Amino acid sequence: MTIDEQYMARCLQLAANGRFDAAPNPMVGAVIVHHGKIIGEGYHRRCGEAHAEVNAVSSVKDESLLREATMYVSLEPCAHYGKTPPCADLIVSKHIPRVVIGCRDNFDQVDGKGIQKLRDAGIEVTVGVLEEECRALNRAFFTYHGKRRPYIILKWAQSADGYIDKNRAERTDGPAVRFSTDETSMNVHRLRALSDAILVGRRTASLDNPSLTTRLWPGKSPLRVVIDRKGILDLGLKIFDGTTKTAVFTDVFRDFGETDNIKQIPLSPLQDILQQVIEQLYANKIQRLLVEGGSRLLQSFIDHGLWDEAFVEEAPFCLGNGVKAPVLGNACPKEGISRFGHRIWHFLQEK
Repeated sequence: MTIDEQYMARCLQLAANGRFDAAPNPMVGAVIVHHGKIIGEGYHRRCGEAHAEVNAVSSVKDESLLREATMYVSLEPCAHYGKTPPCADLIVSKHIPRVVIGCRDNFDQVDGKGIQKLRDAGIEVTVGVLEEECRALNRAFFTYHGKRRPYIILKWAQSADGYIDKNRAERTDGPAVRFSTDETSMNVHRLRALSDAILVGRRTASLDNPSLTTRLWPGKSPLRVVIDRKGILDLGLKIFDGTTKTAVFTDVFRDFGETDNIKQIPLSPLQDILQQVIEQLYANKIQRLLVEGGSRLLQSFIDHGLWDEAFVEEAPFCLGNGVKAPVLGNACPKEGISRFGHRIWHFLQEK
């Protein structure tokens, strides 16, 4: 590793501390170095609060050292007024002579403007240090702004022989097969806490009656989303309890009482359903979407190429028959982690 890469790696460590609170802003870390010594550090703690660069500058005890320092930041400093002033202006005002940037920001109001502002002020700017790692940290942010859609994560659990549930006839009379352990269930709730919305199909909502909340992990529950075109779901289901916001994509509007936490969104029969759902979620600033089922809905996302990441839990037993699990085609797992006999396969969509 070069010296610049070492300090950028530290920026990434700091940035990750904002994983649960920075969204919808990106996770960003900043380090200020003077003659080989770190004199300031910061990261973006929470959306609406000071950015990483501001926190790093604020942590420097002797600001006179900034005139001979290098700032390392994992993402291009902003150049526009949002909830906070432009970080590029702050860097210029502090007369920091050199700035090393991990990767460029593809948000329209930044996208090279911060870099140009620094260079126009005579600051030496280096871009692209640990660029791949910096982009990977904010995959959802870059996908949302680059592809104009949410970052889509698929998640399901299956038997060792590739079944996601019992046969449908059996499921009308009994509970779903339990594939997950207490530990892997906790991991699912962690994924929910990191997501802006969680989507299930009508049959999953009806048969499993899930709460779709983060009961097993600290953090805000995501927006619950269900597709119920014919408006036939039981109004007594947990997703309609009004405790957490729920969006229902439907052709038939129904009376949900006085709750403000349930929003009905019309579907057009002339357009692709998934595309309508994705466009509406993007318009409502949903950056990370977790799709939990059922099998048909998950497979539809796969067949449409609408996925970025997938987590598949494989239980150490077979069902012999039942509802087949989705198939990711030729996708190869990035890694497989063993947990008490269960295997968690992690897939990343090829770019």
